[in-house]
Amino acid sequence: MDHFLLSLIFTLLLVLAARVAYSIILLPWLIARHFHKQGIRGPSYHLIKGNTQEIQSMYLEVQSKPMALCHDILHRVTPFYYRWGHTYGKTILYWHGSKPRLVLSNPYIIKEALLKTGVWFERVDPNPSMKLFYGEGIIMAKGEKWVAHRIIANQAFKMERVKSWIPDIIDSTKRMFCEWEDKNKSVDEFEIEVNKYFHGLSADIISKVAFGSSYKEGKEIFELQEQQYHLASLAIRSVYIPGFRFLPTKKNIERKRLAKKTSELIQVLIQDTNRAETNSENLLYLLMSSDKYINNERQRLKLDEIIDECKNFYFAGKETAANSLSWALLLLGLNQEWQSKAREEVLQILGPNTPPTSGTLSDLKLVSLIIQETLRLYPITGALVRQASKRVKVGNIDIPTGTVLYMSITSVHHNTDLWGEDALEFNPMRFAEPQNHAAPYFPFGLGPNFCVGQNLAMVEMKLVLALILQRYSFFVSPTYAHGPILVMSVSPQYGMQIVFRRLRK
Repeated sequence: MDHFLLSLIFTLLLVLAARVAYSIILLPWLIARHFHKQGIRGPSYHLIKGNTQEIQSMYLEVQSKPMALCHDILHRVTPFYYRWGHTYGKTILYWHGSKPRLVLSNPYIIKEALLKTGVWFERVDPNPSMKLFYGEGIIMAKGEKWVAHRIIANQAFKMERVKSWIPDIIDSTKRMFCEWEDKNKSVDEFEIEVNKYFHGLSADIISKVAFGSSYKEGKEIFELQEQQYHLASLAIRSVYIPGFRFLPTKKNIERKRLAKKTSELIQVLIQDTNRAETNSENLLYLLMSSDKYINNERQRLKLDEIIDECKNFYFAGKETAANSLSWALLLLGLNQEWQSKAREEVLQILGPNTPPTSGTLSDLKLVSLIIQETLRLYPITGALVRQASKRVKVGNIDIPTGTVLYMSITSVHHNTDLWGEDALEFNPMRFAEPQNHAAPYFPFGLGPNFCVGQNLAMVEMKLVLALILQRYSFFVSPTYAHGPILVMSVSPQYGMQIVFRRLRK
């Protein structure tokens, strides 16, 4: 019996070893050979870690010092694609651990992949450490669960509802101005690190319009998420070893503590909403009162599902508008003629003191063009990833099941073949006529997974930018260091220092 048991254990170990050898040695070799036949190459595959260490080294190198003040940011946002592209061409095969990834900048293949999400492609299976950050909310959900949650989210961020939040957005923005003024009472010209303030402003707005609380009430949640954000960003670029999340490492313990504390604080918000007279325009109220349909069965959202959606909207709602507003001020600070034209439009339509309304906001055409051009030069995500759920042929590429597409949005938005020789210059008028911007443009993604908070982000950015132009002139501070980096969105590594001057009324 003992001999039989030992033989069984030995056989099981052999089978396990064979499966591991197949997945980390033979299968990568077969996939590399498959792509090589199609003329697609890339850096050499390394056991276990693939090319992740090389990529991490490149990011550390480019982030070690600022870059020249220009908008040619691909080498900093996606350094591995920038460097490998010169060696291997525009489509590159690299390895995240033993998993193949294709880096793409062909806009038509990217467009098809995004439009076919849910059919040929799906979101990438998240690192378990990422799940602690996002939970099972709409950013991570798949299949019928994603469909059910997406329907609710679409209702939450429909334009009619977003327009009802305009007074709250204006009120939060004016309070931010009061902070600036209180700190700089005795001077007409003062410097502000606006990225920090814009993150606080967006946090206040998403807290109020989505959860009925102010930034001060939700401040601890945002601080916890900020700490989680840095830990989650480490997980994104690291190869996950099965079972690692259960090890009591310092980072794992901290991830679990932060996730637990965040969930507890959001649960308090939910309890407060239950006790208070709720606002039907409030996202939290909508989540609490909505039903989902799974396999045609009507179900009420569970508490943990509501908490996870709150985590998603807290983070995404804050990150998107804050960074994009920072880049918009950089671009207008560097291009004074466009700033003057935009201010002229704002003052002509609104005057010096009247805030925008849902009606007058749509009249601010040039402000809209400026935001569109900002999102082209400094795209929110920088890159999008999707995973092939079946073997498919997209364009002329035969893509095996499980291959991850890393789609470089920055490269598409900066492509001179698509946008002209001035692709790296700030020119809002390229969006003035539809025929002038027929080039592929993915500021909020495309297809069924496009950013659900797009309406809120655009209205928020337009309102805040109009209110700033109405009140101040500004330029980029000499202390500003240019350092766009891609973590989960394209952010200014060293902050955004802007010098403001009060306008005479």
